[in-house]
Amino acid sequence: MKEQDTLIVRRIRNGTVIDHIPGGLALNVLKILGITGEEGYTVALLMNVSSRKIGRKDVVKIENRELDPKELDIIALIAPEATINTIRNYSVVKKTRVKLPQTIREIVRCTNPNCVTNKPGEPVKPTFKVKSSEPLILVCDYCGTFVTRNDIISQYTEFAVKR
Repeated sequence: MKEQDTLIVRRIRNGTVIDHIPGGLALNVLKILGITGEEGYTVALLMNVSSRKIGRKDVVKIENRELDPKELDIIALIAPEATINTIRNYSVVKKTRVKLPQTIREIVRCTNPNCVTNKPGEPVKPTFKVKSSEPLILVCDYCGTFVTRNDIISQYTEFAVKR
């Protein structure tokens, strides 16, 4: 590789590297994780870099922050090909490929305001089946409403603003 073809981003001692995010979606991944820049994490963001696997990709490095399983499920909705690397003492100690489950429970709200899952006091939790993974389309088990990737991003962006 020629020097001008390499990217220089410093390694992180501890934290998470999210790789193979489809090009242009890294900012959305940060939004759904609730990372605004005010938390104090050191974040490195690469956007639209060449990838033999997916053409163009984004990469996010978050120092001193590890992701929990629920966050991995949310990332799978936005970036179904993503790879999550957990870093400790400059070494990858765990490599996880996100997996889009066929049933999504309690991490997405139905966009239909009349859905039983949106009624106060109802014990029913939002549950969706994956109708299509690309483009992402979820179907509410209770009312049949379709929910898209953009709907999910909007929900998490709205939630992050309210924090």
